[in-house]
Amino acid sequence: METTPLARTLREQGANSDLVLIVDDVPDNLAVLHDALDESGYTVLIATSGEQALQRAAQARPDIVLLDAMMPGIDGFEVARRLKADAATAHIPIVFMTGLTETEHLVAALEAGGVDYVTKPIKPKEVLARMNVHLQGARRARQDARQAGQARNALDAFGYASITVRLPEGKLIWQTALARDLLQRYCDTRAPETPPVVLEWLRRHAPDARQQGIEPPALSIVRPSVGGTPSAAGPPQGESGPLGGQRGHAVPSVGAMPTASSLSLRLHRQTGQDDDGDEWMIVMREVSDTAVIEAMSLSLKLTAREAEVLYWVVKGKTNKDIGEILGSSPATAKKHLERVYVKLGVETRTAAAGVAIKRIRELQPQFEI
Repeated sequence: METTPLARTLREQGANSDLVLIVDDVPDNLAVLHDALDESGYTVLIATSGEQALQRAAQARPDIVLLDAMMPGIDGFEVARRLKADAATAHIPIVFMTGLTETEHLVAALEAGGVDYVTKPIKPKEVLARMNVHLQGARRARQDARQAGQARNALDAFGYASITVRLPEGKLIWQTALARDLLQRYCDTRAPETPPVVLEWLRRHAPDARQQGIEPPALSIVRPSVGGTPSAAGPPQGESGPLGGQRGHAVPSVGAMPTASSLSLRLHRQTGQDDDGDEWMIVMREVSDTAVIEAMSLSLKLTAREAEVLYWVVKGKTNKDIGEILGSSPATAKKHLERVYVKLGVETRTAAAGVAIKRIRELQPQFEI
């Protein structure tokens, strides 16, 4: 649920208490309710006209509105209709306060969008009791949002960014700050646009994930060259992809020079569903060759150059390839590799690669080998 700066400020000042908007053109009514709610720990806003009520609601996003039905100018019924017509305020429960007790007036209040009503003269205890019933949903939503926010912050803190994409339209409807930065750097896109390569991957795998609970292979995106477009770094595990570097298509990795970093994406879970579509959370992390090599060096007690040589052995490179990558000769690469054999207690390239792969999976489980 999106909040405005004013709403955040009010909640911080009120220790995250429920925020109540009282709308009444009679000062005495406002005073009685304000005092009762304030003593009960609520954060209270007041409005003395329909116009002011609409403005306050749009700015503060209260958890509930206590709305006088009969006011000069825009009356309570029209205020309720406008609040319910605005997507930003449609979720807010409205309790009407009215001196009209005829059935048609009470029906009109409910048809305008009210969830309940209290009759005047106002009895504060009755108002508090009815409010508490309708605030349960708002409290749950706020708690869920707070927990989700904590989880998202934790993901960012550990280097995992996340986004939520809605299908079938393919719009990116939510992202962490880290995700925004990564998608801009790797895909040059901004919300609500979902990168085409990500959207194609999601649309291809969402049906199986939805129906059978199957987690699809991770998607790996390499950073584009200047003026280029992002592309998948080779077909995901267990899949084959078309040749060529078209945007949104897999490109062959065999024989290609390695890249310094890539963006690894995994389909985490379905987070919402309705008649019009569903929403999917995607978790991503930047995978850097440098980070993996440094981790291997420390954990296997190798020099920086030995770790580099072993890394490219894991990638399937020959001594000649490694020499070209590191700017040395094949013989130098071979000497470094022989020292690696001794330190790891192995005798072959395959055995050395096996030790390295096991350690990489322990240290960098998101890294695609």
